[in-house]
Amino acid sequence: MKEVRILAINPGSTSTKIAVFQNTDPVFLKNLKHTTEELAPFIKITDQFHYRKDIILQQLQEAEIQMDNILAVVGRGGLLKPIPSGIYEINDTMINDLVHSPLGEHASNLGGLIAHDIVQAMPNANAYIVDPIVVDEMDEIARISGHPLFERLSIFHALNQKAVAREYARSVYKKYEELNLIVVHLGGGITIGAHQKGRVIDVNQGLDGDGPFTPERSGTLPVGALIRLCFSGKYTLKEVLRMNKGEGGMISYLGTNDAAVVEKMVESGDQRAELIYQAMAYQVAKTIGEMYTVLKCEVDAILITGGIAYDKNFVNWIQERVFKLAPIHVYPGEDEMRALAMNGLMAVRGELTPKQYL
Repeated sequence: MKEVRILAINPGSTSTKIAVFQNTDPVFLKNLKHTTEELAPFIKITDQFHYRKDIILQQLQEAEIQMDNILAVVGRGGLLKPIPSGIYEINDTMINDLVHSPLGEHASNLGGLIAHDIVQAMPNANAYIVDPIVVDEMDEIARISGHPLFERLSIFHALNQKAVAREYARSVYKKYEELNLIVVHLGGGITIGAHQKGRVIDVNQGLDGDGPFTPERSGTLPVGALIRLCFSGKYTLKEVLRMNKGEGGMISYLGTNDAAVVEKMVESGDQRAELIYQAMAYQVAKTIGEMYTVLKCEVDAILITGGIAYDKNFVNWIQERVFKLAPIHVYPGEDEMRALAMNGLMAVRGELTPKQYL
């Protein structure tokens, strides 16, 4: 089989992950960390474009990666218009929406921008994004919030949720499209999706909306109290937004958004830390219960993934509340780089047809 090299790019808020795969094997992996001081000069996230692209190219050069051998560059998708799941060729319309995002700024917007720019000097390569966070397969009934001015949105960890769901399906010799699954992504953001026969028909909006609180997001808050706080005159819009995302959730209670630090606090006997940490697991379990009803109590498995899934105590707190609903399988961490690369590989081989962003 012909050797195919794929470059995957996954920008996060304080890191940029890059990987080169040769067919299905990783030949280069790098997680580039960006300090607060390094990112401070950039007013908007898109202003970081040249800074991050130059670092990526420098790392590839130092690793003696031959760019001419790469046939696809796949970036993590950003805050685009709602689109179905799949791999998308990056076009001018997408570039415009990544720069002038209709839903706001997010570091993942840089993935498509950098991928598109890099391939301009690579005549044999195409640029793609895969399963961006705006993948929207929700049932119409799930969009209804309770007031017509507020429609529920689908913004979640689509790339990792879909990758883990497909991995589980392969392990039981079935197709993803044959199963009903609840997939739980536990990270800086927490999203829990109801996957019905290959479609995520409902999911909590984990970017800045509903669902469990997370290491740095407040999740669903008592709405009456929130409204009164907003009009109290004590806080600016920017301050309230930071309470909701960035300075909410675990960090607002315990002063850290690092789950590993909180895990050590619990182990040392810090009872308040244990209460808050257990409360986060409690809210995750409640949302799993919601998605169980969405799937009409017909669930083949509950899949738990993300960085916090490495913490066995946290996972056990969830399991003890939902173990009767369906078999539980844990996939600690995330393998988004492989998911990006494998979609790119299938596109190059003609096994997937890239979609067009309109």
